[in-house]
Amino acid sequence: MTRLGKYPAGLTSLFLVEMWERFSYYGMRAILVLYLVDVVANGGLGLATADAVAIYGIYTASAYILALPGGWIADRYWGSRRAITVGAVVIIIGHILLAFAGSSAGLFLVGLACIAIGTGLLKPNISSMVGELYDKDDIGGRDAGFSFFYMGINIGAILGGFIAGYLGEKWGWHWGFGAAAIAMTLGLVNFIYAGKNSLRGLGGAPQPHHHPDSGTARFDHLTTVILCGAAVLVIGGMMMAGWLDLSSATGIAGAMGVLIVTVAVGFFLNIYFAGDLTPAEKRRMIVLAVLFVAAAVFWSRFEQAGSSLSIFAADLTDRQLGSFEVPASWFQNLNPAFIVLLTPLFAAFWLTAQKRKWEISVFVKFGLALILVGLGFWLLVPAARMAAGGAKVSFLFLTGTFLIHTCAELLLSPVGLSTFSRLAPQRFTSQMMGFWFVASSLGSLMAGLLATGMDTSSPTSLPHLFDRLFWGSVIPGVLLILAARPLTRWALGGSEHLPAEEVKQ
Repeated sequence: MTRLGKYPAGLTSLFLVEMWERFSYYGMRAILVLYLVDVVANGGLGLATADAVAIYGIYTASAYILALPGGWIADRYWGSRRAITVGAVVIIIGHILLAFAGSSAGLFLVGLACIAIGTGLLKPNISSMVGELYDKDDIGGRDAGFSFFYMGINIGAILGGFIAGYLGEKWGWHWGFGAAAIAMTLGLVNFIYAGKNSLRGLGGAPQPHHHPDSGTARFDHLTTVILCGAAVLVIGGMMMAGWLDLSSATGIAGAMGVLIVTVAVGFFLNIYFAGDLTPAEKRRMIVLAVLFVAAAVFWSRFEQAGSSLSIFAADLTDRQLGSFEVPASWFQNLNPAFIVLLTPLFAAFWLTAQKRKWEISVFVKFGLALILVGLGFWLLVPAARMAAGGAKVSFLFLTGTFLIHTCAELLLSPVGLSTFSRLAPQRFTSQMMGFWFVASSLGSLMAGLLATGMDTSSPTSLPHLFDRLFWGSVIPGVLLILAARPLTRWALGGSEHLPAEEVKQ
């Protein structure tokens, strides 16, 4: 245990690494859409809003879907530690390229690709290292530990949003991207130091697993080929039918959505049928698949923060405080600030629930998260009607939405990380953490596509948009809560606690 008492040694080090990585990610994300729509004379790319939010969706989706190969590389070859180190270096290179990109679209795209690749290597593997700190059956402790770890994410997000956001909007976009590069460098230095101390012995190269059935192994590769071919055929058919136009960012985003779904299905089937799983492990895989779908719906709503809500803050919100105009990017700091304030309360509640033997199903937690994220948009419906009438609205509307969304996030995101690290088959832990982040990838892409129709110069469609986001989240949330008991009984034997022989890692 560390000086924090309730948490194992090494968690603080991972907390700090994630904090600096999230500084770089969220600091860049806070100014990305604003940079894309800014005029070339100011160092921006001068894109239309629809293309900018589509590119935002493509980028965030790419960063998370690449967590699958990132987890696979760690599970098969490198181990978590090496994957994190290489990922951090590639992220730093990407931010440096963005800092020098200016109005060069080519350099900008290369830099963005580097950040997405590096994030794919880092994200699933640092989460799997957190999972290595706990026994499989320590549900409350694991949930509390991931909540604490999640607070590191959001402290980094606050610092990144304030510093990179301010520098980007007030000094120039290259200053904001440069600050993100420095932050990731600090995270890398901290991780290398921790690897020789509190993280010694964790995240090493994996032991080889010899599959007993070579025919099943061949099915693994055959399924991948068939599904990728099916995705190409579907995309081609949609193009021929006029449903996709790959000459636009929106069309590319739609095609990428088809690929993400195909990759997710293929990955799941490969492990389920070709992973040499026991019947109990297969049932738990079904649980993770249900949570994957729920998480994708959640993130498609939550990630409006960087697209439609960012534009809402910039164009339709009264941001004047006396003589100071609050940068639009700073509104994205509300979520991580609320995370930092509320995380100790949520972590304490999970520990108390475990001590008093309260079993709150993960399905109930996810269902409540979906309902809450929907309620956040329901709050914005009257604000959107006011904006449609030509008035700029009070910042309290967005503040309330971010507060509600934060409570929803704390019910889903750290709990999802904890659950995936605990229920995943042992030899596929990093890959299943990658599968979790594919839900973020799909949700982020959906978020960009949902926001492409937003016209803040004539926002009469906003009430309908926010109303659709509300119902599209609340209905599946209620259904998930209703299904919690039968799903837990069928897939987990009535309890989320694992058999004694599977508890120790």
